Amino acid sequence: MPSNVEIKAVLRDINYLTQRAKDLSASEGTVIRQQDTFFKVPTGRLKLRDFQDGTGQLIFYERPDTEGPKLSNYSITPTSDPKGLVKVLTDALGLVGQVKKERTLFIVGQTRVHVDSVEGLGVFMELEVVMKENQSREEGVSIANQLMLELGVKEADLIDGAYMDLLLKDQKNGYRL
Repeated sequence: MPSNVEIKAVLRDINYLTQRAKDLSASEGTVIRQQDTFFKVPTGRLKLRDFQDGTGQLIFYERPDTEGPKLSNYSITPTSDPKGLVKVLTDALGLVGQVKKERTLFIVGQTRVHVDSVEGLGVFMELEVVMKENQSREEGVSIANQLMLELGVKEADLIDGAYMDLLLKDQKNGYRL
């Protein structure tokens, strides 16, 4: 199963981080609009990512809900009918909720740097160090930590869990970043 080392952080200065990501990736980034629909499953997380253009991906992943770099194992399959698949999976498994975001993607080495504007939550940064076949978790964590430094991400801004978790907390507790 493919894996990555991932971190998420609240963005305090979107302009600074975006400019640093542009510099490090030598690109303007790619803007992607996504709607992630999460389904009830006994372990891990299952989501259907709708790219809002008639295409999508069904993604299953397992990852601890802790702050800082964490290893995530995942599997992905494409779909050309995301809306139909959402209906079937909702009927079969039940719906947890949806996350709508606009993501700017930058590639820095083997790392996907995301600048995410999440509807109802705010602006975040996510790093996904895409692990090579024989690479250790420790190597991935080291790459993530170094990139955090280069992007000016502070440990105090790290968050745990998924955007869906934050939205659910917000609904239950009035949680705000």
